[in-house]
Amino acid sequence: MAEAGLDDVFIDDITFPAADGYSLGATLFLPRGAKRHAVLINSATAVPRKIYKGFAGYLARRGYAVLTYDYRGTGDSRQRSLVGYNQFKPLAGFNATMADWATLDATAAVAWMRERYKTLPLNYIGHSFGGQALGLLANNTEVSRALLIAAQAGYWKLMATPERYRVYALLNFIGIPLTRSLGYAPGWSGIGEDLPKGVFEQWTRWVMSPRYLFDDPSLKTLPNFAAYKGALRSLCLSDDPWATRPAVELLCSGFTSTKPDILTITPKDAGATAIGHLGFFRSEHRDTLWRGAAEWMEEAG
Repeated sequence: MAEAGLDDVFIDDITFPAADGYSLGATLFLPRGAKRHAVLINSATAVPRKIYKGFAGYLARRGYAVLTYDYRGTGDSRQRSLVGYNQFKPLAGFNATMADWATLDATAAVAWMRERYKTLPLNYIGHSFGGQALGLLANNTEVSRALLIAAQAGYWKLMATPERYRVYALLNFIGIPLTRSLGYAPGWSGIGEDLPKGVFEQWTRWVMSPRYLFDDPSLKTLPNFAAYKGALRSLCLSDDPWATRPAVELLCSGFTSTKPDILTITPKDAGATAIGHLGFFRSEHRDTLWRGAAEWMEEAG
């Protein structure tokens, strides 16, 4: 289907099954010419895949087959109501955790791309939680190069002041009581999109732990961090109060079988006044941040 500004790219909204068969909403972006690379874009927490549409289209124009998708319980991966296809069931009572997002959803997305584009180098882009998920995937060895953007071990004390105190209060004094009362975490509380109860509770536990997810004894997939041996670049945006340099370094320390290249980027480097946690994906960075990211991934061959 053609869209304004993207009429030279094929865009198809699809679904694919997670590892347990759950249906995930996704969008495939394809170049009209030859495909030279495959790339999977993995979302941040409470961020719908539509945020990545411009960047995905840019990559497709450069010869990438690109997949974006929503984790279960978010975006188009919420359960549909029997009343109407475009209506979603309430999230209360829906069981999902952040660990599920990685081991069931992201793992399946990697497998789907690897099966569909067998002969192409598979690149992985992980924004925030999407970057954390890479280390939890049993099949992360299928990835040639991984670009992490604002991806961090998000312990609250590693966040910039005063944001760390806002986050602490939001999660503990607003988010947890609301989530336990409503049966899900409402986006209007300040977190972004609605989140399943189990996702929000696990996320809060990680944020309150000095080593974030590395402190979670229930996370049996942590050894997969050491399995990843591909190229790894992690972008740290200097004005991002969440993914500060220490938090980015802590996450990267888990990838012990490769040498992460951590790059700190200032707004000035990109000719911008601000970037922050989400700003990398604004179209104004097409000729700076986007081009640099694409050129790095294209080193895969």
